[in-house]
Amino acid sequence: MQHLLNKNVKEIEISGIRKFFNMVADEKDIVSLTIGQPDFHTPDHVKEAAVNSLHKNKTTYTHNAGIIELRRAIAVFNQKQYAISYNPENEVIVTTGASQAIDIAFRTILNPGDEVLLPGPIYPGYEPLIRLAGASPVYMDTTKTGFKVTKDMLVKHITKKTKCIVLPYPSNPTGASFSTEELQQLVSILKDKELFVLADEIYSELVYDSQHISIARFSEIRDKTIVINGLSKSHSMTGFRIGYVLAPDWIASEMLKVHQYNVSCASSISQYAALEALTYGIDDSSEMRSAYQQRRDYVQERLNNMGLSVQRPEGAFYFFPKFPIKEISSFQLGLDLVRKGKVALVPGNSFSKLGEGYMRISYAYQLKTLQKGLDRLEDFIQTYL
Repeated sequence: MQHLLNKNVKEIEISGIRKFFNMVADEKDIVSLTIGQPDFHTPDHVKEAAVNSLHKNKTTYTHNAGIIELRRAIAVFNQKQYAISYNPENEVIVTTGASQAIDIAFRTILNPGDEVLLPGPIYPGYEPLIRLAGASPVYMDTTKTGFKVTKDMLVKHITKKTKCIVLPYPSNPTGASFSTEELQQLVSILKDKELFVLADEIYSELVYDSQHISIARFSEIRDKTIVINGLSKSHSMTGFRIGYVLAPDWIASEMLKVHQYNVSCASSISQYAALEALTYGIDDSSEMRSAYQQRRDYVQERLNNMGLSVQRPEGAFYFFPKFPIKEISSFQLGLDLVRKGKVALVPGNSFSKLGEGYMRISYAYQLKTLQKGLDRLEDFIQTYL
């Protein structure tokens, strides 16, 4: 009876990241530089807030969009940090992680036959959700532009079928982000187009040499922009599964319908933890950001000394170096690194075909782990490449 299953689901493949992990899971004595998760614990005051909410029996359903106190805190946080203004009553939705936020956004705005522009290489979580909505991804090659979308790129790729462009920045897997001037160039094209902008800003608190600029600050396109964010990276709360959507009321009201029938509401316990984080932990990410910047600079120097071609990350906690390989794929290189070099990196082709020849390195690890892993990587390069 397999022919009765949803064909869009059947055509989706397991993430290349997960496929790779499954193949090397039983290998011994491996230094892994793969996981995109903060290596810091959730702040104690946030954990205490979660426990207190349990003791106070705050364990019931909440408003579909989330408790109003949290929506207000989200609005205040974004106004203070990024100078973007959203009404907590009708322009903020609390979701079960940023991934669910992306899902309900696509299911709200996409129709069969629509196209969504994706800057590749890109995190693999967008394409399956686009296809499940009946639309098609169109990849834009950013490997020659510092992994950034450009004005010329938009002019080349936007067609009558284009319904949305995804701008994930700082980027997973490249760490690339945008300056005000670069965003202004994109806005000059997007402002006159009937399409949506989905800005995935989950790494917005992890920008190192400048301040994060949200594209929603540009009034010319605010009314067509959907901002995705959450607390997984900023407050090391990955397991709490709290994300959120910021969108103008005319979009958010429709998204709320999808969200309502999808999960009803985010976990009440997690919402009260998030309220604590955004109210009293607005600077919680500063220690993490400082540590990641130190690690970034260390990894940058090591990779440069290995002779690898690498773009300096402006945010997040990933490097995406290009390797001098021609006869094997990034996936095969990943297997060789594990079996011969005893170090695990994520193959670049997990992030679309445009990532072929690259490998992703996470520096969300202690310096001693990074040193050990990079020592092994260097030995492998000298021996096998």
